[in-house]
Amino acid sequence: MSETTKTKQQDLNKLNKRLRRHVGQAIADYNMIQDGDKVMVCLSGGKDSYTLLDILMNLQKHAPINFEIIAVNLDQKQPGYPEHILPEYLESIGIPFHIIEQDTYSVVKEVVPEGKTTCGICSRLRRGALYGYARKNGITKIALGHHRDDILETAFLNMFYGSKLKAMPPKLLSDDKTNILIRPLAYCKESDIVLYAEAKQYPIIPCNLCGSQENMQRQVIKDMLQGWETDHPGRLDNIFRSLQNISPSQLADGKQFNFKDLELQRKELTGDEDQAYDDRQYPLARE
Repeated sequence: MSETTKTKQQDLNKLNKRLRRHVGQAIADYNMIQDGDKVMVCLSGGKDSYTLLDILMNLQKHAPINFEIIAVNLDQKQPGYPEHILPEYLESIGIPFHIIEQDTYSVVKEVVPEGKTTCGICSRLRRGALYGYARKNGITKIALGHHRDDILETAFLNMFYGSKLKAMPPKLLSDDKTNILIRPLAYCKESDIVLYAEAKQYPIIPCNLCGSQENMQRQVIKDMLQGWETDHPGRLDNIFRSLQNISPSQLADGKQFNFKDLELQRKELTGDEDQAYDDRQYPLARE
């Protein structure tokens, strides 16, 4: 083995360990996977879902609990979609899988005006198909490939364009209370996933429906965040940690904190308590 090849392998091993550590920590922090779970990994054919499946399969071998993994792909019937790639890949790694065939492509193209972003309706249709399969097949957890950068981009999209302070939670109960979604890559940087996917040479399937659209709002946010990280390394880590460290009383949402009735919570101090308070705050004032 040449020195160059040895170095590349060492770098890949370090990257693999880092991703496994981040995924394992996210799973532990949010209790994402329990003993006996049947985890459906939603596989799109992109770098994120390939990496998610790889890391979960690796952790499954060493986890102190037993859980199943099944890879599920939604074939949306996009023209020219290489439908043989995923089955061949999944058979080669020996993982149970299922391909859902549903023509959401035609629905999206019919409903969305030319030139408009298709991601919104496409994701809703895709989510409906995956939720339905999960309910019918005893799936207890639906694993999605969203990573740290996806979560941050969504937070800023909601702030800038939706006037809402929300993002993508690492763990979520669906609105109908029937499915639990998990995002094990929540602590993983997209840059690490890019390097890992390149090293593993996954058979990437590009999204010709929406992935090639230019000037999307998400891309604008992505460029902004990448610029921040370049100029101020570590800023994105700090922003993500802020999503885990929220103080409702220091924001402005009256539904999350009762600002109106603070007067009822205020403690009226007696004269003695007032003096004791002054002594604690200004001990030299009495000398």
